[in-house]
Amino acid sequence: MRYKKTILLPRIDKLLVEVGENIKLARLRRKLSAEQVAERSNTTRPTLRSIEQGSGSVAIGVYAQVLFVLGLEKDLLKLAGDDPLGRRLQDAQLLVKERAPKKTKKNG
Repeated sequence: MRYKKTILLPRIDKLLVEVGENIKLARLRRKLSAEQVAERSNTTRPTLRSIEQGSGSVAIGVYAQVLFVLGLEKDLLKLAGDDPLGRRLQDAQLLVKERAPKKTKKNG
């Protein structure tokens, strides 16, 4: 199977770089070495380096493992948390269904 390189928009690339920097800062604040975090997250040091550089080629599951090791796994819930725009769009499309008229029985 051939590897297909993911092409990211510059804006997304910048966000991933910022996420990587935040992960690295969290690791350093906890005084954990790259080797320790890589071992505990069941990945390699080069993959951890890629994460800390904001690489888009690393699977989100590996990001999640690293966040778990750092005690930040709950931050994943913020990725697609509340969606105010989606809710407004959904509410705008809700149609009030009208009930069909009641059938009356004619005695006869």
